[in-house]
Amino acid sequence: MDLLKQMMIRAKNNLQRIVLPEGAEDRTLKAADILLADGIVDIILIGSKKEILEKADSFGLSNIGKARILDPAIDRDMPTYANLLYELRKSKGMTLDEATKLSKDPLYLGCLLIKNGDADGEVAGAINATGNVLRPAFQIVKTLPGISVVSGAFLMFTKTPEFGENGLIVFADCAVHPNPTAAELAQIAVCTGETTRNIAGFEPRIAMLSFSTKGSAKHELVDKVVEATKLAKEMAPDMQIDGEMQADAALVPEIGQSKAPGSVIAGHANVLVFPDLQSGNIGYKLVQRFAKAEAVGPILQGMAAPINDLSRGCSVDDIVKLVTITANQAIGKK
Repeated sequence: MDLLKQMMIRAKNNLQRIVLPEGAEDRTLKAADILLADGIVDIILIGSKKEILEKADSFGLSNIGKARILDPAIDRDMPTYANLLYELRKSKGMTLDEATKLSKDPLYLGCLLIKNGDADGEVAGAINATGNVLRPAFQIVKTLPGISVVSGAFLMFTKTPEFGENGLIVFADCAVHPNPTAAELAQIAVCTGETTRNIAGFEPRIAMLSFSTKGSAKHELVDKVVEATKLAKEMAPDMQIDGEMQADAALVPEIGQSKAPGSVIAGHANVLVFPDLQSGNIGYKLVQRFAKAEAVGPILQGMAAPINDLSRGCSVDDIVKLVTITANQAIGKK
């Protein structure tokens, strides 16, 4: 995948500090060793230093010594992170004792590292549920200014170069928010445009999908997409965004010209924003299976710093890819 190679080169040239809270997990350790060997990122592993080093030795991993290993049980900086959490959450009733205890939770500690400026991004989820990964992220790192919703984008590498950007199309939201309002859908569109710029490396041409194209059907679901398109254009006047649009009108030039004459997006979209999670999740899985496309993601977007969630069935290679993507998100935010 040429894009992944480009992202690895970009990451090597702009080293980011990525924290892996599941530091003693087998696949995570093996992925960290690969990333450190190739010099793609600086790694922070959270966990028992003794356990991490013993496991690394048993696996024959020779690069783990290059990582910062943060052991919550003994690290001298823990009071700093506990105090930070207390300051962030005391208005919600958290005591210093509670903050001291919670700051030792690796998923909270990873987010506190980011908030304190000691890390640029986080990848977790190999042994934790999505909710457990995102909860401290919402409480500590929070969302970007003007953004209230987190969403998940997929890079869809298809075998049809006539579509998207030489076969690459970005889909969202396929992972997080079940039924966004028009305002939230607009935020998802703009965040996906930024993901496209920062990760895929090309200018987004965003189609706001519906079962209607430019008024061909009347329904409140269509109205939501029409309003979202208007709001997204206002939020990001520098982005090419159009809708509402059926998928074929978004992707096929002759159909786009017929159904939406004059649209610069119709027939040329490289970003597809689905109206809700049901359609987005179904859509990406259908393309993945029927078209044998490679789906890379979900890439979480909307957070003030890049925090990405792995599937618990992930492979070592999946972790390497997602850490590389996270580093590129961090570079893009700077």
